[in-house]
Amino acid sequence: MSERPTLFRLERDGVVATIVLDNPAKLNAWSWESARQVTAIADTLRFDDSVRVVIVRAEGRAFCAGVDLGMPEDRITGRSPAEKVRNYYEKFRWVHERFKVFAHLPQPVLMAIHGYCLGAGLEVAMMGDIRIASDDAQFALPEPRVGVSIDAGGDLRLAHEIGAGWTKLLAMTGRRIDAQTALRIGIVQEVVPRDHLLAHVRALADEIAKNAPLAVQGIKRTINFRAEQGLTEAMQFEASSAAVLFTSDDMQLGYKAMAKKEDASFEGK
Repeated sequence: MSERPTLFRLERDGVVATIVLDNPAKLNAWSWESARQVTAIADTLRFDDSVRVVIVRAEGRAFCAGVDLGMPEDRITGRSPAEKVRNYYEKFRWVHERFKVFAHLPQPVLMAIHGYCLGAGLEVAMMGDIRIASDDAQFALPEPRVGVSIDAGGDLRLAHEIGAGWTKLLAMTGRRIDAQTALRIGIVQEVVPRDHLLAHVRALADEIAKNAPLAVQGIKRTINFRAEQGLTEAMQFEASSAAVLFTSDDMQLGYKAMAKKEDASFEGK
């Protein structure tokens, strides 16, 4: 078995911790291994009362350009179509369980987003409490263009933040939007020049960190409790729905077309 690459690093500076997506050669593309590593870091931060605010940022040209198609351990197999669906379903449930640790960190999580924030990248960004984008950021949920649905709850969190209509428009078309559009519809809370992004987010982290940490964490818990009512059940449904689509003929067509940078001719099967 090949050694797993290190995809993240953790930085500490006083009461602020920063999780850094650190695979710039692949535009920080996402994988099952990404989920393992980022939630392992979250497990550490969860019980660290010296950390009052967490920042998530990325190295390179993109926050996260979507799923990494080149990770061999990410291939889900099965001896039959039914078993393959079951295996996808269990893998999605595992991701949901691990992401819950990250999304429910007691500390507020600030997302510093630049460049591409696509697919899985947008799903991760939506787990943050506050999202700040640079003016070069681009957002999309391109999953239907490769024949699959969304599987990690990003659409459900988007629907809460920006409403069902905008979420359906983005998720059904796969359309990319720029930072100003993301600001206008509520995906991000602020847009700043690219050169100012990290300093701006750090200043926001320092502002929050000056407040009583237990009060800040209580505010996060209370708002999340209201915002996430029904989310657990919806995530369960999403796992079962997505598992079937990840074994479709359309997915095979979509992935082949993506590799060739062509448009797929889907057949609906």
